[in-house]
Amino acid sequence: MASITLVTGGASSGKSRWAISYFRTCDNVLYMNTTPEMPEDTLNRLEYSNRENEVQWEIVNNVTDPVAEMHDHKFFIFDDVGTFVMNKMREMVSDFQHVSKEELEKVRTSTVNSIIECMNRAIELNGALVIITVEPGFSVPPLDPEQYVFRDIMGMVNQRIANTAQEVYLSVSGIQFKIK
Repeated sequence: MASITLVTGGASSGKSRWAISYFRTCDNVLYMNTTPEMPEDTLNRLEYSNRENEVQWEIVNNVTDPVAEMHDHKFFIFDDVGTFVMNKMREMVSDFQHVSKEELEKVRTSTVNSIIECMNRAIELNGALVIITVEPGFSVPPLDPEQYVFRDIMGMVNQRIANTAQEVYLSVSGIQFKIK
């Protein structure tokens, strides 16, 4: 049965570690990393887990269209929504000092649509998808206009994903709490 799981929390709270352990004994996992290179500690953790469990995963870096990457796999990790949102923002907004409500809505809609398409694709494949995101609500209000826009869009996007996912986990200090 297909499943969509969201894991959220602060930076370095154990979200990626948890996602790797979630699929630790599974073959045919696609790790979709939204940064140009996977962080070395995450890569080391993943490679160690694969060796220990005698499985092989595929890693794709710099993912801008997750659905386009989802072929020939059953299990997926999308890491992370925060970088995905930031990349879309920088692509679609020219001036963060004077961003319009229309621009904000375009970024939010584009991001949500991409993530929902990714979730739907996992369901079509009868697969399992873990989505990793950062929780912007735990920080002080930003003073920088770009960070302010980022926080607002992340909050909206995270709410939509959490409302759609079957399970949601909150990661705090390396401990994950099931909240849905």
